[in-house]
Amino acid sequence: MIYAFDTYYYEDHANTVCIAFEGWTSEKEADIFTEKTEISSAYESGAFYKRELPCILSLLKKIELKEGDIIIVDGYVTLDNDGKIGLGGYLYEALEQKYPVIGIAKNGFASPDSQRRNVLRGDSKTPLYLTAKGADVDEILPEVEKMHGNYRIPSLLKKLDQLSRA
Repeated sequence: MIYAFDTYYYEDHANTVCIAFEGWTSEKEADIFTEKTEISSAYESGAFYKRELPCILSLLKKIELKEGDIIIVDGYVTLDNDGKIGLGGYLYEALEQKYPVIGIAKNGFASPDSQRRNVLRGDSKTPLYLTAKGADVDEILPEVEKMHGNYRIPSLLKKLDQLSRA
């Protein structure tokens, strides 16, 4: 199973959503998990994970992960060639490196990262940015390319974004 997470922040709470789907080319989700939580910390530039990681870990308590499951986050897993990690990297560590964590980000990150790959989908000239821990980013890239949907953002990830904002 693949579990994709996204969190949207309101003034007084965060809405975290997870869409579970069977495989990379799935058109429909197998399940949806949601949770509203109090915001535990203010936004801190360069430390986004401090705000979002507790939300994801809390929602994960409702999900029984199994061997072979994959987690997708809206953001980065690795940030540079010096070993700096993003939200997905911290999640990978928090889960004791038992599950591959894939980062699919919509916005570029300035620091060079030899593990980051650009993914062009549909007719878009703007890439998605792919990073991973626990999986080979070059093996994940073609999977992300063939995710359901004709546009830059795969249809299930677009739905996830919409649900987190609802």
